[in-house]
Amino acid sequence: MGRLDDKVAIITGAGSGIGRVAASLFASEGAAVVVADVVADHAASAVADIEASGGRAIAVTVDVSDEAQIQAMVDAAVSTYGGLHVLFNNAGIFPDDDGGVLDTPPETWARVMEVNLKGVWLGCRAAVPAMLTSGGGSIVNVASFVALMGAATAQLAYTASKGGVLAMTRELAVEYARKGIRANSLCPGPIETPLLAELLADPARRERRLVHIPIGRFGRPEEIAKAALFLASDESSFVTGSALVVDGGITAAYVTPE
Repeated sequence: MGRLDDKVAIITGAGSGIGRVAASLFASEGAAVVVADVVADHAASAVADIEASGGRAIAVTVDVSDEAQIQAMVDAAVSTYGGLHVLFNNAGIFPDDDGGVLDTPPETWARVMEVNLKGVWLGCRAAVPAMLTSGGGSIVNVASFVALMGAATAQLAYTASKGGVLAMTRELAVEYARKGIRANSLCPGPIETPLLAELLADPARRERRLVHIPIGRFGRPEEIAKAALFLASDESSFVTGSALVVDGGITAAYVTPE
C-alpha cells in the first residue's frame, strides 16, 4: 500500500529540483501526478521517468502567475484522473538582483511576487473547488525558513514573498478546516538544487551560507520531498495551519556554530 494510493496530486515546478524529486516520490507512493512546469521539456522528461518506473503522470506547461494556465492545470488533473486531492505549490524564483531594500529593482520585486506569492494564491484558488468536489484534500505551500527570520544575505523580495505564503496558508487552513481541506507550509533551509548551485557558484558566498547551518551541510531535495509527502498524506490528518521547518537547525541557532 502506498501512502498516496487513489490520490491525484499536482506539483508545480516539478520539472527539476525539489519538485521533480517529489513528483517521482509521490508517484511511487501511488499518486497520479500532474507534473507542472514552465519548461515543457523538463515536465515531459519528468513524466517519462515516472512512467518508466511504473507510475502515472501527465505533463502540463504552466506559468504559475497566469490564472488561465493555472486553471487549465487543475482542469487537466480532473479530466484525466477524475479529481484532485493534493496540491504541492513548489514553483518559485530567486533572481540574482534580489538584494536589499535599496538594491532590489521594482521590476524584480514585482516578478518575485507574481510567481512566489500570487502563483501560490492562484494555485489554491483553482484547486479548492476541485478538492471540495473530490471530498477534501491537502495543500502544501513552499515557504522558507526566511519566512520566520531575516536572511543572512539580503534577498528582500524573496523573503517578503515567502512570509506572505506563510500567512496566507494559515488563513486558508482556518477557512477550510471544517470542509475537509488541510493547508500547511513547508519551510526548507538551503537545499542542494540547480538554483542554489547557480546562486552560490562563488565558493566564498557558498561558505557564508553554509556556516549558518548547525547540521553542517545543505539539505537534499529528497529530504524536502519526504516532508511534503508527510503533509500531503493522511498521516498528517490532524495537521493544518502549521509550518513544517526542515532547515538543518538554522532557525534554532542564536550564534554561528564553530
